[in-house]
Amino acid sequence: MAANPMTETDLRQEQHRIYRSSAAAFLLCAAILGGAHIVLPRLVQLPGPDLEARLAFWAGANLFLVVWVMIGVGMVSHGRRHSAEDISGSAYSHPSPKIAVAVAFLQNTLEQFVLASFALFALMMLLGAAAMPFIAASVLLFGIGRTTFLLGYPKGAGGRAFGMAVTTIPTAVAFVLALGALVNRIWR
Repeated sequence: MAANPMTETDLRQEQHRIYRSSAAAFLLCAAILGGAHIVLPRLVQLPGPDLEARLAFWAGANLFLVVWVMIGVGMVSHGRRHSAEDISGSAYSHPSPKIAVAVAFLQNTLEQFVLASFALFALMMLLGAAAMPFIAASVLLFGIGRTTFLLGYPKGAGGRAFGMAVTTIPTAVAFVLALGALVNRIWR
């Protein structure tokens, strides 16, 4: 499936849409992640220093993340069952336009899930109980990100950029925080 050719002007306009959407995503992520650290400990009992409780919390968070992979699998499976071009499976042909967006959503969601799961695990292990509000907020943002990514996909890169950034930013921040905590432990 070939994309429509873009002129240099079209490319620059699409890049500006990506930058604007990513900036809006950054503001949303900052508000939710920051707000989670202030509000969540006052509203709910989060796991403390007990490793078993923190691992159970992380496992629960992963269940909410993997739901999005399951949604993607379901979308592709449903599309394949209802498409003569796709029913034979990916080993025999590239996805038809009927399921191309679902396949792209599934692939990207699986990639994002793996990155988020490992980054949040590292953060939980290295920062301990202090990471719990961040993990909870990251799960919420993952859902918002996946939803807006999928809805924006037909609108091109600029259309899906907000969802991509909302999904990616918490993972990138978790990675940097975990790496900083690791370096701090090493140099202490």
